[in-house]
Amino acid sequence: MPDDRLMRIHSAEFKAMSERVLRATELTSRLNVLPFDDEAGKAELFERILGRPLPERVAIYPPFYTDHGLNLDLAERVFINQNCTFLDYAGIRIGERVMIGPKATFITMGHPVDPVERREWLSGGPIDVAENVWIGAGATILPGVTIGRDAVIAAGAVVADDVPPASLVTGTKAAVRHQW
Repeated sequence: MPDDRLMRIHSAEFKAMSERVLRATELTSRLNVLPFDDEAGKAELFERILGRPLPERVAIYPPFYTDHGLNLDLAERVFINQNCTFLDYAGIRIGERVMIGPKATFITMGHPVDPVERREWLSGGPIDVAENVWIGAGATILPGVTIGRDAVIAAGAVVADDVPPASLVTGTKAAVRHQW
């Protein structure tokens, strides 16, 4: 297995993460039923979800989902549209002026491909999105990806590799890469 292994399932670290997942899920479920104009209620819940207040001029339109929250780092002037998911245990950094379309998904954790190891380990890596990036509706950003400044991720794209600055990324074609 590659060196990106983060934790053994059922370890003390895994147990602590699982407890945080339950807490974050409870908080986001409360957030997602608030009236849209309840700014004070949303601010209070986002502070509890993220462990700190939202930065200035950050706009997040619920519904919003995260499995951890404490490892989601948002810079100023970030816009996150409705129905986005941030599985942030391994860390997600979103730079200034990033725009994220509806139903975008950021996943920092997964399981190994090997059938035996997939029930024993969680693997993954942080996601880093530089300044002024636009991520289209329904895009999926996978573990360990870095997206360079001014890049555009097209709607529906699945991003498994780093994206250079000032580039357009498209595509969702699945292909067989390995068989066992």
